[in-house]
Amino acid sequence: MTVNLGPDLQLVFDPALPWPVVAVLAGLALIASVFALWRGLGGWALRGLAGLAAVAALAGPGLQRGDRIPLNDIVILLDDRTASARLPGREAQTDAAVDSMAAQIAAMPGTELRRVTVEDDETDGSLIGAALTKALAAEPADRVAGVIAVTDGQAHDPAAIPATAPAPVQVLLTGANDDWDRRLVIEDAPAFGLIDKPLTIRLRVEDQGAVPAGLGGQPVMLRWSLDGGAEQVLPLTPGTPAELQVTPKHAGQNVVAMAIDPPTGVTPPELTDRNNAAAVQINGVRDRLRVLLVSGEPHAGERTWRNLLKSDANVDLIHFTILRPPDKMDGVPVDELSLIAFPTGELFMNRIDDFDLIIFDRYRVRGILPPAYFENINRYVREGGAILVAAGPEMATVESLNLSPLGAILPAMPNGRVLEQPFRPELTEQGKRHPVTAGLPGAPPPGAEGDAAEPDWGRWLRMAQVNPDPQATVAMSGAEGLPLLILNRVGEGRVAMLTSDQVWLWGRGFEGGGPQLELLRRIAHWSMKEPDLEEEALTATVADGQTLTITRRTMKDTAGPVQVTGPDDFSTEIPLERTAPGRFTARWTAPAQGLYRLKDGDIERVVALGPAAPREFEETVATEARLGPLAEATGGTVLRIADGLPDLRQVRADRSAFGQSVGGPWIGITPREAASVTGLRLSPLLPDWAWLALIALSLIGGWLVEGRRRG
Repeated sequence: MTVNLGPDLQLVFDPALPWPVVAVLAGLALIASVFALWRGLGGWALRGLAGLAAVAALAGPGLQRGDRIPLNDIVILLDDRTASARLPGREAQTDAAVDSMAAQIAAMPGTELRRVTVEDDETDGSLIGAALTKALAAEPADRVAGVIAVTDGQAHDPAAIPATAPAPVQVLLTGANDDWDRRLVIEDAPAFGLIDKPLTIRLRVEDQGAVPAGLGGQPVMLRWSLDGGAEQVLPLTPGTPAELQVTPKHAGQNVVAMAIDPPTGVTPPELTDRNNAAAVQINGVRDRLRVLLVSGEPHAGERTWRNLLKSDANVDLIHFTILRPPDKMDGVPVDELSLIAFPTGELFMNRIDDFDLIIFDRYRVRGILPPAYFENINRYVREGGAILVAAGPEMATVESLNLSPLGAILPAMPNGRVLEQPFRPELTEQGKRHPVTAGLPGAPPPGAEGDAAEPDWGRWLRMAQVNPDPQATVAMSGAEGLPLLILNRVGEGRVAMLTSDQVWLWGRGFEGGGPQLELLRRIAHWSMKEPDLEEEALTATVADGQTLTITRRTMKDTAGPVQVTGPDDFSTEIPLERTAPGRFTARWTAPAQGLYRLKDGDIERVVALGPAAPREFEETVATEARLGPLAEATGGTVLRIADGLPDLRQVRADRSAFGQSVGGPWIGITPREAASVTGLRLSPLLPDWAWLALIALSLIGGWLVEGRRRG
C-alpha cells in the first residue's frame, strides 16, 4: 500500500504480518479501548494509543523518497506553409512570427521548442487538425506548456481538431484585416449528357471578406467555352445563383472551361484569381444513332451493312431496299411493289436532318428518288450530315450516283472501268496515318519490311476504277494500287466511298477473311464525327495524379511542339516524339493541379488536373472560426499578426494566458514543473526501538493514571 504525500514523497507500508491479521489486531485494540472507556478506566486513551502503536508497528510504515531531475517544458510551434498561407504577404508574416516566437522560446530557461510544419495536401487541403493532434500525442501531457499556431486558420479537417489541450493554445493569424476574395462556385453539374441536348450547370459567384465598397452586387462577366471553342459571355451577380446552358457536341469528354473576369482598379486587389476559374467534364453520349440504309441491286453482300447496324443496340435503322432490278419488266407499277407505301418524300425531304448517317449500298439512279431528293441530301451533308457509298459495278454505268446531283459532293469520279480480278486491300501511306484504317487488325506493324509488310487479309475479287478528288484522302488501295477507300470532308459534313462491293468476303472468311466489322464500324463512326477517329486531334489523358500523356494525331509528317498554359501564368512548350505514322506523343508532369490549355496550331484542348481551383483556394480569407474554439477552451486567444507581433510570457496555470500591456499584446505559456524520478530511498517512519518505547510509555502512563484514581 502506498500513499502519496507529495510529488517525490510517498508513505509505504510493508506489514510484518498479513493484512487480515493486522486488521484483526487493530480491531481488538479498538474494542479494548472502548471497553476501558465504558468501564470508566482513566487510562483508556493511553491504553488505546499503545494498541494502535503496536498495530502501526506491525504495518511497517516507511517514507519513500525519489531523486527528481527537473524536465524542460515543451512548446509546440505550428508553422502553416500551405498554399493559402503562401499568398502574397502572408509568407513574410509567417516567417516573422515563427522567428520571433522561436527566439523568445529559446531565451526562456527550461523550455524546449517542437516545430511542426504543415504542408498542404492537393486533394484534402490543409490538415491542421491532424497535425495538431499528432503533435500533442507525441509529447507527454505534463510537459506541454503551450501551443502556438501561426496560420491563416483555414483547416480542412475540422473534425480532427482536438477539443482541448493540456496547455493554452495561442493562434496567430496571418493576412490583413481588409483581405477579400471572389470565387466561382459550381453548385451542380451533370456528369453525363446526350449529344446535342442542352444541359444546365448551376453556379454562382461568391465574395468573401472585406469586399471593397462599390464592388459588391456589381455584375461579373463569366467567360466560358466548350472544348476550347469560341468564347461566350454570361453576366452574373455575386451571391445570386445562375444557370448556364451547355450542349455537348460529341461523344466522350466535353470540357466546359469557365472563368470570371477579375476586378480591375480595386484596392486592395483580391487575394488570388486561382479560384476564379472552374472546369466541368461532361461525358457526351448519343441517345441513339439514326441511320438510313438505302440498298439498291440485290447482291451477295447486301445484308453486310444491315447486320452490322442491327447488331448495335444504340442504332435506329431504317432500311430502304429496291427489290426489282430495272431490267425486269412485269408491268406492275412502282408504287405497288411494296407492302406499304414507303415514305420517301418524308424521309428525304422533311426528316432527313434527323439522321446521323445515310448509306447507299450499290444504289442505282433509276428514277425512284427524284433529283430534288439528291439535292436535299447534298445540302444535308454540307450542313453537317454524313453519307457513305458502298459501290459496285453500277458505279461505272449511266446509273451511277456520280451522275446525279449527289455527284457534286462524292470524293471520286468513276472512269467507266471495272476490274474483275483478285486483289488484296492494302493501306496507303495516308491510310497508315488515318485513324479509320491505322492499326486495323491484321495490318502490318509500322516499319515492317518484306513479307511482314503484307497485310494478313483475304483477297477481294472486283472493284471499280475512280479518279479521287485531290482534296480527298485515299486510305486503302486495291487492284493495281487504285483507290479503294476514299474519305473526304464537304462543308461541315463527311463523305466516304468504298469502290468495291466485296467487303462481305472478309465476313465470310474467304482466304482467312479480314477486319470487316471493325473497318465498317470505323467508317460509320468517322462519318458521324466520333472524336477518337478525327484525323487532326490533340488528346491528353491523365495518369498518376498530375502526369499527362499528350497525343497528337495528324496527317502531316511533323507535329508540335504543344504550347501549354496553366494557372498562375504558367506557360511552357512540350516537344512531341513520333511513335507511329501520324502519331506524336509526349509524357509530361504538371507542376500543380488546375486548368491547363493545350494548343498546337489551330487545335486546342482543355484538361483539368484535379479541381480547377484546388481546395486550398476555395476559401482564402484568414479566419478564427475553426481554431478559435480550441483556443478559448484552453485559455488561449486568437491574434492577428497584422496588429503586431505579441510578446511571449510565462504565467501560472491559474492566471490569464493573454493580455495587453503598454508595449502591445502578449501571450503566455504555463510552466509545468515536470520532473523525472531517477532513484528511490526508503526509510522506516520510526525505528523499532521508538515503536517499543511508544508502546511501553503508553502502557505505563495508562497504569499510572488508573493507579492514582484508585488511590
